[in-house]
Amino acid sequence: MNISILGSGWLGLPLANELIKLGHTIHLSTRSADKLNVLADIATSTAYLIDIDDLSNEIQAFLATEILIINITSKNKDGFAKLIKQIETSTIKNVLFISSSSVYHAVNGVVSEDEGMESADSLLYQIEQMFMTNTHFKTTILRLSGLIGYSRHPGNFFKNGRVVQQPDAPVNLIHRDDCIGIITSIIKQAAWGDAFNGCATSHPTKREFYSYASDLLNIVNLEYSNESDSGTYKIVSNDKVIKQLDYQFIYPDVMTIKYDE
Repeated sequence: MNISILGSGWLGLPLANELIKLGHTIHLSTRSADKLNVLADIATSTAYLIDIDDLSNEIQAFLATEILIINITSKNKDGFAKLIKQIETSTIKNVLFISSSSVYHAVNGVVSEDEGMESADSLLYQIEQMFMTNTHFKTTILRLSGLIGYSRHPGNFFKNGRVVQQPDAPVNLIHRDDCIGIITSIIKQAAWGDAFNGCATSHPTKREFYSYASDLLNIVNLEYSNESDSGTYKIVSNDKVIKQLDYQFIYPDVMTIKYDE
């Protein structure tokens, strides 16, 4: 199957490598001309210079595939609107939009995909809806929680005196291997036109988790806020990916993950 990946960074590159192993033909993109040669060595097809803030003539060649995976952090609605117009006239049949669990309201409880818990004020949610409501192609939304694993060591998140706020609130995190595992499951099962959360099963408190992560790096004296946890929080449910996709998490417990330093 031909797949284009818009965004080839910390998640996009290893995702491309995994999809290539599974026999797919991969087109990669970058906003940096300096990175094109690196991507050309990885992609099984052409690497493209693509920036949704300023779409070039290369966009139609990049979109000449069956599946588009959008894996960029932009919240430029106008840029995405222009991209959608280009997708409408392409061969793309299915879009996988990598989003974030930040679209949910903090409800002091569990949030899931099908209960209307998203914030209408969230720009990211509004962009999701631009894709989901388009009838020219089918879109699946994957809302990832905090990304960890390999070089992204959470023990470094609060170094140098940065204070951990709401230390007794639960964390919502996911390892990169599970991000890739869920994405490949969606593609393999053709689970299009849906929304899924990507989050580990365990939700220790920030105090518990960041103490564990900092200990792995021998970082001492991590500083926690003394203020009471009067703020709001959420616990992101992964029940749907487990039940509907029959996905088995590689790292369901974030308190057992080891990292590259």
